[in-house]
This record gives sequence, structure tokens and C-alpha cells, in this order.
Amino acid sequence: MIKRVGALLAGCLASMAAAAQSPEPGIDERINAAVTPVSTAISDAIFYAIPMHGTEFPLIVGWLVLAGIIFTLYFRFINFRGFTHAFRLLRGDYNDPKAPGEVTYFQGLSSAVSGTVGLGNIAGVAVAITLGGPGATFWMILAGILGMATKFVECTLGTQYRLVKPDGTISGGPMYYLSRGIGEHYPKLRGFGIVLATIFAICTMFGAIGAGGMFQANQAYAQIASISGGFFDDKAALFGIIYAILAGAVLIGGISRIGQVTAKLVPSMAALYILSALVVLAMHAADIPAALMTIIGDAFNPEGVVGGIVGTLIMGFRRAAFSNEAGLGSSAIAHSTIRTREPVSAGMVALFEPFVDTVIICTMTALVIVITGAYMQGEGVEGVRLTSMAFASVMPWFPYLLAFLVLLFAFSTTITWGYYGAKAASFLARESNAVLYGFKAFYLVMVVVGCTMQLSAIVDLADGLLFIMAIPNLIGMYLLAPVVKRELAAYMERVRNGTTR
Repeated sequence: MIKRVGALLAGCLASMAAAAQSPEPGIDERINAAVTPVSTAISDAIFYAIPMHGTEFPLIVGWLVLAGIIFTLYFRFINFRGFTHAFRLLRGDYNDPKAPGEVTYFQGLSSAVSGTVGLGNIAGVAVAITLGGPGATFWMILAGILGMATKFVECTLGTQYRLVKPDGTISGGPMYYLSRGIGEHYPKLRGFGIVLATIFAICTMFGAIGAGGMFQANQAYAQIASISGGFFDDKAALFGIIYAILAGAVLIGGISRIGQVTAKLVPSMAALYILSALVVLAMHAADIPAALMTIIGDAFNPEGVVGGIVGTLIMGFRRAAFSNEAGLGSSAIAHSTIRTREPVSAGMVALFEPFVDTVIICTMTALVIVITGAYMQGEGVEGVRLTSMAFASVMPWFPYLLAFLVLLFAFSTTITWGYYGAKAASFLARESNAVLYGFKAFYLVMVVVGCTMQLSAIVDLADGLLFIMAIPNLIGMYLLAPVVKRELAAYMERVRNGTTR
């Protein structure tokens, strides 16, 4: 099967390379023109906004933020009280090599984080501060903390209702707790749960192709081309083929290989980025107290509050699928593969995902932008260029390092979302391995396409599909929250008694 898929992929890639070199002009414009009406309609519906203090607040954003608030209160601030136990899980205190699953706690977390850490941490934060001022940083941190509770619920459910196959591989995530969980606890709503699961799976497939594959590859190519001295200017297809082959080498191996790669890649790229931020902060150590006061003070004036909502929760998180993806349900697909007999333990580990992604990495980016004053000096400069300028004020060579980091961020997101999309396709095809490998092959072909196209309309469509995922996912989470609450109480009792399964 793998050889046949490999041959199919090689043929498709060769065809795409030939097409990309074709003298026929305007193919990307025609594709975008065909997609634009659809993407515009979906975007207008999903991001329907209500006026608020001179700006607009999309209802989908309120849907996600409200979930974070409700789950934080319903589970009695699990985002704080579960943190220490989550660290012990990551440290390996409760590892059980004989438990069903494919990856360790750390590998599961790193796989999920690899799908969330990306351009939102670099460009999205800069957009937030540009729109809302330094006070946006405060609201960004708050959003990350609330997202921890949402992530806990969805990853617990993903593991609770996962499917363990005879060969030991795992299929889990919202598709399974929407169909199996709702059907088990609400028999009259079984059909409704299957409909929710189907909608979620379809949106995951197309969202993965657009936002996880095409967009990430496109941005990786743009960054490398910008520092290649013109070498890659007319070689988008070549770059795309190399990128797809590397991604395919990891993706074909499934979550086990993804976990092995991301367990090394994610800590390395995060540590490199954080170390660079710490160097900048150390060079401006005397300005740190004033910067913190500016952030806190600006957060509570009207411009800071509204700007924080617009900049962080809309522009910043939308550009990277809400950065930590809390409420979208995607991370539950990765966390459900953890080796454990305790579903709640997977949810506990998931607390670290928004914490690392938003509270640490996004906050470090924000502090660098604020403390260097780049947000005041960079008139007309925004997004990743503003972040790059802030770092370059201390380290002139940083734009080259940033290009490398963007490549790593994009690559890690590509392989993780390829796995998410393949699992969604497999669910729709009743766990067909042929469909799973076929989707992976098609996904890698579209990665090459992404490097050769203008993606504005397609990315808008993919963004809309990603946000649609939050609607069926959160409906299911609300219905099944009492199940998680019972499981949490029983699990913590077993932890106290030393009788975990």
C-alpha cells in the first residue's frame, strides 16, 4: 500500500512541477476567482460581527471565549489546580508502557504544540499590539489561561472515547466523542451526534489542506525566498517538492513518527526563540518595569480593552487558527494517542499546550515588541516584519534566524495537520487505511500547490472551515461536560490513594 501511494505521490508531484513551469499564465488567479465567492460567503457567515465601541466583535470569538469562562468555572479553575499534577505526568511519574496508546505524554503534547505554535506567535502578536496597543498583551494572556480549561475538556473526551484498533493504533478526537459519547449518554441524540461528527471531520479535512498545508508551505517558501539572494525566486515548485518530501517522510509514519520528530523539534525551536527574546529583554533590563506598567495600564483603558479583543482574539488568533486552537478540537486528535488508561491524565497534560503557546511564547514576543518600542517606531510596519524589526534592534542578524524559525514552525504545523486531516478522512471512510494514506498523498500534493499560488481566497476559506469546527465541537463538549466532571473526581481520588489504573 505504501509503495503504491509513494508511486502515486511521485507522479502527482512530477505533474505539479511540470504544471508550475508551464508558460500558461493566470492559473492561480483563476483558481482564486473560483474559490472567492465560496470563501467570502463562509467567512461572512462564520465571522458575523456585532458593533462594539467603534469596532466589530465576531460572534464566533464570543463562542470560544465564553467556553473558556464556563469550563474554567465549571471545573473549579482546573487550569490552575491541575498544573502541578500535569507537570508530574510530563516528567514521567505516571508513565505506563503497557497502557494502550502510541506516544508518551511528552510526545503527545509536543505533537499538539507543533500544530499550534506558528505564525500566530510571531506575526499575530505584532498585529494585536499594532491594533490594540501594549494592553493587548494582558488580554492575550487571559485568553490563553481560559483556553487551558477548554483544552482540558476536549482532550479528556478525546481520550475517553478513542478507538483502539486491533493493531494497537489509535483514532480519537471530536469525531469520536461527538458520535460515540453523545450516542452513549444521550441515545435520542445519537443521530445528532453523528451529524456533528461528520461536519467536524469534513471541516478538519479541508481546513488541514488549506491552513495546515497550503498556507504553511506558502509562508515557508516566502521566508526562505526572502533570504536566498534570489535563488528561490522562480523555484516555488522545487521548494514545494522538497518541502513535501520531507513532510511526507514524517507524515507517512503516523503519530509515532510525528511524536518522535516533534519531541525534538518543538522544544528546540521554542527554546531558540525564547532564548533570543531573553537576550533582547536582558539588553533592556532597566526598561522591563516600565514596560510591564505600560502593558497593565493600557489594558484597562477603553482603547486597550477593545483593541485587545480585536487584535488578539480576532486578528492574531484568527491568523493562526486562534494560536492555541482551544475549542477547535484539533489537539484532542493528538492527545488521544497518549499511552494511558486514565483519560483525565491526557486532559491534564493538555493544560500545558495553551500555556506554552500563548502565555509563554506569545507573551515573550509581546514583551520584545513593547520593550524595544518597535510598536511606536514601526509606522506602516506590521505582522512578522514588526516582530523582526524589534528583535533586529538588538540582534541585526535576527531576520535570518527568524526565517529559519518560521520554516520550522510551518513544517511542524504541516505534519501535524496532515495527521489531523488524515484521521478525519479515515473516520468518514469507516477507518479505511487506504483512504488514510490516500489523503496523506493528496495533502502533500496540495502542499506543493500552496507554494506556487496566491492563497488569499483559499486561506480565507480554510480559516472559515477551521472556525466551523468549534461549533459542533463545543456543542458536544457542553453535553458531555458532566461526564468529564465525574471522571475528574474519580481520577483525583485514585491519585490521592495511589491506585491509578
